[in-house]
Amino acid sequence: MFYRAKRMLLVEDNADDELLALQALECNRVDSQVDVVRDGQEALDYLFAEGRFADRQGAANPDVILLDINLPKINGLEVLKRIRANAATRMAPVVVLTSSTEDSDVRECYRLGANSYIQKPVDFGEFIKAVGNISNYWLRYNESPRV
Repeated sequence: MFYRAKRMLLVEDNADDELLALQALECNRVDSQVDVVRDGQEALDYLFAEGRFADRQGAANPDVILLDINLPKINGLEVLKRIRANAATRMAPVVVLTSSTEDSDVRECYRLGANSYIQKPVDFGEFIKAVGNISNYWLRYNESPRV
């Protein structure tokens, strides 16, 4: 059986939250490739192999996308909408990992096709557990369709 290293895309504009997420992945011994983009436009360029990510043409989609919704340039809701509208990315698992507790954001994310919505825990220990659970499930146990 062919083994392909698992890949995660972290879409996070806050440098502190990015660092915390990467530390949490390290604490949980996640050995997957983690690519980071810092705004909604970069996320779309990465996923659709455009702009500075044109060299990704033909590359596999990430096994899971951790998506913040409060992003500059293009917000996470629009990114999610575009992911689901494109046949090449439609099936990619998207976990919304955000500080928003607004019911309207939760509903809209699920309406647009998010696979999960998780509010970022404020406590670092809880954040480590949450990111560990996310990565463990989506990178270890979940079977993603090969597109």
